[in-house]
Amino acid sequence: MKRRPTIMDVAARAGVSKSTVSLVLQGSPQVRSETRDAVRAAMTDIGYVYNRAAANLRSASVGLVGVVINDLRNPFFTEFATSLQMALAAQGYATVIANSDEDPELQARLVGSMIEHGVSAMVISPAYGAAPDTFDQLARTGLPVYQVLRKMDDRTTLFPFASFDYATGSAKAAQHLLDQGARTIAFVGGLPGRAITRERKSGWREVLKAQGMQEIAIHGKSSRAFGMQAAQTLMTDHPDVDAAICFNDLVALGLMAGFARAGRPIGDGFRVVGFDDIEEAAQSWPQLSSVSCDIAGFARDTAARLLAWMVDGEQPAPDIRSPVRLVARASSLGQS
Repeated sequence: MKRRPTIMDVAARAGVSKSTVSLVLQGSPQVRSETRDAVRAAMTDIGYVYNRAAANLRSASVGLVGVVINDLRNPFFTEFATSLQMALAAQGYATVIANSDEDPELQARLVGSMIEHGVSAMVISPAYGAAPDTFDQLARTGLPVYQVLRKMDDRTTLFPFASFDYATGSAKAAQHLLDQGARTIAFVGGLPGRAITRERKSGWREVLKAQGMQEIAIHGKSSRAFGMQAAQTLMTDHPDVDAAICFNDLVALGLMAGFARAGRPIGDGFRVVGFDDIEEAAQSWPQLSSVSCDIAGFARDTAARLLAWMVDGEQPAPDIRSPVRLVARASSLGQS
């Protein structure tokens, strides 16, 4: 008995995503006329018949985007998820947001649940660790899936990746500290062996190499607690270090607190630059210098690219890096 054509067959024939076909079947005005014509032509060519009664049972999940974030406790990721949700809502899409808590097994279960509930697309900032189950099950769905901020699957023609130009950011931070008179600049935070740590260190490393300066790196969790521990390590084991670039602002805030406890001034006696420029960076005392990532703008751009992919089949470029800028404040400029 011949199999009845499915919506996936229509999508394959028209060269669009499943969600685009669904939008055409609903008569959505968001689909361009040429895309709509291509889908309808594909339906005619393969003999697809739209079962409206069955579709009505699924209508609650049409236009639903799944978002899985590695650590929603971190304000950087929280701002991204919130801004993304708002940008998608402005275009009539609902989101379901989940925190994987840096657990790849939990991540796989969350992704599986979202697939079962019929999401039309997914955005994922993946947890570290073995994650093939996550991406393999996503590959089988044919859904638009966007990796952001962390790349854990190298199949970027299937799962495009977008993040920030972290290498340039750490180079700007290192040069800024040199311009302020720093003689020995450490890199603090980030777990060794991870791509994001290498990337955030790379610009710092190149600047130091050009100056013939020694590299001192203290690796650890990207948390305030580690930053406080690192302050003591620097004062005890590396007393000549007079400046630091931190993996993120949480580490930098912890580092400043550790120095404050020891009575060592930040900004004049020791200069610090963080990464991400979360809201608290400008509210701390002293105010924290940071490599600023426009996370709200990045989220809006991510939403726009995802919708173009879902609606018109325009898949994002395999690897996109958004620019960063250095925001210099008292922690590196000095109290004066």
